[in-house]
Amino acid sequence: MGEEREEMKAAGLGAGYREFSGRHEFPSNIVHGVLAVVLWLWTIHLNALLLLSLLFLPFSKFLGVLGFLLVFAFLPIDPHSKFGRRLARYICKHLCSYFPTTLHVEDIHAFHPDRAYVFGYEPHSVWPIGVVTLAELTGFLPLPKLKCLASSAIAFLRARRGFVRIAMQTGCPLVPVFCFGQSHAYKWWKPGGKLFLQFSRVIKFTPILFWGIFGTPLPYQHPMHVVVGKPIDLKKNPRPSEEEILEVHGQFVQALQDLFERHKARVGYADLPLKIL
Repeated sequence: MGEEREEMKAAGLGAGYREFSGRHEFPSNIVHGVLAVVLWLWTIHLNALLLLSLLFLPFSKFLGVLGFLLVFAFLPIDPHSKFGRRLARYICKHLCSYFPTTLHVEDIHAFHPDRAYVFGYEPHSVWPIGVVTLAELTGFLPLPKLKCLASSAIAFLRARRGFVRIAMQTGCPLVPVFCFGQSHAYKWWKPGGKLFLQFSRVIKFTPILFWGIFGTPLPYQHPMHVVVGKPIDLKKNPRPSEEEILEVHGQFVQALQDLFERHKARVGYADLPLKIL
């Protein structure tokens, strides 16, 4: 216990620091964990396969699959659905236990349930799985109004300012968040060459192939540590100038770097460098 206090003191963590272990808070087994992953992540692959099948199906079946996808695309979402919330709670809790994930909050007292927050979550990786720890349904953070924005890649953070603009326009505090270990959930590959680079620029994102256990969409069970820094308070500014956005963006980048350095040794990544380009 004394060593833990010394470690927290060295990392600059005060009395408001809280740690939530997914496996401790939500004891589970591999069956529930895999089912939760399938319900959440495999739907992405299912949609991709359905879209790909449109290229090879007869016209009548093509229309059937297309109609199926359109129904789900325009089906209204009911945030108050009891069944939907039970399903979402099941997924969130068992996902936290599957990897497992651990949530580290530097100052739990800095968050209030009657305020909205914009969480700048890094890195995106193949899929920002660790963001599940921030969901309201886990009960870790007492925040019913939370908007989490993940940039495309940590390497391009300096060119990504949209999340800062949103925070300034709404007057919501901007919160730096970093997830250690998320990049180990999947292995991935992307083609090289100038043609692929040009294609990626045209469509505004980089297509990649990724896979998990036995080449399936099931991610590897690698521990993740999601660290949440202190909120950066902002005044509401409906029309921020580029200079004002750059100033706040610089504060966020510095806060994220400091957050990373404070926690990397504690969660087993002492030699991991952070590059923000």
